[in-house]
Parts: sequence; structure tokens; C-alpha cells
Amino acid sequence: MEKSYNTITKFTKEILSYEIGMEKPKVAILGAIFTGFDGVSRVIEQQAKELSMMCDVSIYALEADMAPPKNVKLEIIGSPKNMYLNRIYRLFLPLNLIVMIKYIKLLGNYDLIIAHHYPLSLLAYFTKSLYDVKYVQWHHSISTDGYTKFHHKIYMWFIEYFEEKSFIIKGADHICSISEFSRELLERKGGIDSIAVYNSVGGRFKEGLNGSKIRLKFEVEGKPLILFVGRIHPQKNVHTLIEVFKIVEGQIPDTKLMIVGKSIFDEYFEQIQVMSNESVIFAGYIPHEELPYYYAACDVYATCSLSESFNLPVVEAQRCGTPVVAFDIGSHREVVENGVLVKEEAVEEFAREIVNMIKRSEDENSR
Repeated sequence: MEKSYNTITKFTKEILSYEIGMEKPKVAILGAIFTGFDGVSRVIEQQAKELSMMCDVSIYALEADMAPPKNVKLEIIGSPKNMYLNRIYRLFLPLNLIVMIKYIKLLGNYDLIIAHHYPLSLLAYFTKSLYDVKYVQWHHSISTDGYTKFHHKIYMWFIEYFEEKSFIIKGADHICSISEFSRELLERKGGIDSIAVYNSVGGRFKEGLNGSKIRLKFEVEGKPLILFVGRIHPQKNVHTLIEVFKIVEGQIPDTKLMIVGKSIFDEYFEQIQVMSNESVIFAGYIPHEELPYYYAACDVYATCSLSESFNLPVVEAQRCGTPVVAFDIGSHREVVENGVLVKEEAVEEFAREIVNMIKRSEDENSR
């Protein structure tokens, strides 16, 4: 077996010994959530879309607000709406024997289970043990960075243990990491070897799209535009991006910064808003179908994140022809091809690279 794959399709064909003309294998993809603002959910969506060409695919999630891809079934298990109750429920799902037994029996009818994140990885583990179904654990790397409150840290510590060190992941038939960085991190933290299978972003992200409607909508026609897409979360280091933007704005006064994404913690979002001025645009959550036009509308895609095991928006932006500025951390050396990597926390240099890109874009547009 190879140590890395560019597509999940090639990996799946190999582990299922799939050949054209065979009866379609049944594949279940398990994720804690299947929601538009979550990066792992978008990976699950793309995996389901690709695998549905050769398999009967179902997605299982505790909660969802997205429709599944065409010809893919979605099974919502259910969980509390309150954030704190939701986290307690996730930790102690194994104690809910009715749910565990019901879904283990259902999953016993599949040929392959791909599990993203605890606690549904536990369903995959027990299904493999009882029904001998192939179980693949998908490793995204867990970071506790950015969590300041004690109960958040404790919760993330448990999740990190279950997903990177426990019997659950060690019991999988195959473990896939989403980058070489993620693979090396898992080996270092859990002593577990894995296979690198890179994420796909789908055909909707491509060059030549017209982002003028986005610029018109937010009244930024003719102005330099910096874009960030992701959760508004301390882990994404959005506060540093605001600091960078202030430096850029000092040199190119009509520049705008657009932040696309959902706020996770109210206190942090309030802090970001206090730091920001009217040149920072909070666009909120944007549906996937519209995202490519946001990438096409901007001059530079910028992220100050200090912890990334892949970074989907970076790849999406580049596919749309937009250059990237990011810190030289995590998997960025693997995924940044059209852009500049800056030494971690070098805020002045980061701002300088954005200014250079904006000026290059203006020169090209004036020709």
C-alpha cells in the first residue's frame, strides 16, 4: 500500500479491491456534525460526492444543516442544541446504549466505514469488532490552542486523547491523515503510523469566475480587498489578522478586509469587533455555492492561523486564482503554491507581503 494518495477514490478502490463492473460497495461516512461552517463537514461532503460515483454512500452525523450531495443519503442521529449539553452528550454518547445499539446494527450492513471525529469513531470501532466491517479513521489533527476557559480545555483534552491516542483509533483497519504534517504529528503524539490522503476541493473552485457581484453587494468596487474564510475563533488568530490589516490600511488607505465565517465564542467575536473599524466587513456564514465568487472578488487571501493540518480555504482560494499570504506553520508548505509564507508571528512582514500583492494586482489591472 502507498504512503500517500491524492484522492480518496484511489485509496478506497485499493482497500476494497474495487474494479469497474463490480456491485457497488456500501460506504458510511461518519462525522460529529455536517454543517456549512465546519471544515471537516466540507471534507465529508466532498468525499461523499467523489465516492458516490462508485459506491452507495450514506453520511451519519449527530447534527446537520446541509443537504447531502446528489445520490447520497443523510442520517441525523440527533444531539442537544445547547452547546454545553451538546459537548457533554458527545463525551458520554457510549452510555446511551439505545443509540449505540441501533446505529451499530445499521452500520453492520456496510462494506466500509470512514469515521471523522469522536464519538462516531466509537460506533465505527464497535461495528468493526462485532460485524467485521472495514473501519478507516480519518485524522484531522486536534489542537487545543486558542481555548482559554478551563472546561473548554478539558473537553478538548478528552477529544485529543480519543482521536490521537486511544484504542479507538488504534483499532482501525487503516488510519488516514489529511497531510504529511498531520501524519507526522499523529506519529509524534500517539506513536501511530498513518497514510496521507489529501483533501479535494471540488470543481466549483476554478479560475475565471466573476466576483463583481460580491464587490457590488458590499460596496467595495475598485478598492483593494483582502479575504479571510473560516471560523471566528482564537485558534484562527483573527485578532492578529486585524493587526496586520491596520498596518496595510495605513499604507493603502482604501483597502478593505472581509471576514467570512461564523463566530464560535461571543466574547472573542466582541473583542474582534472592538479592534475593527468600518473597513472590516463581517460577512457571516456564506453557503458553499457562493464561496468561489468571494475568492474571485478579492485581491489577496490572508490567514494568520497558527495551527493547520490542511487549510481548505487556502487551497480553494488558489484554485480560484487568488494569491495567498499565510504563516509558515503546519501543512502550509504542502498546500501553498501561489503565495508567500511568512515566519510565524512576523506581523510587519506579513503586512508588507499583502501590500506587495495588492500593488502587483493594481499594476496588472491597469495594463
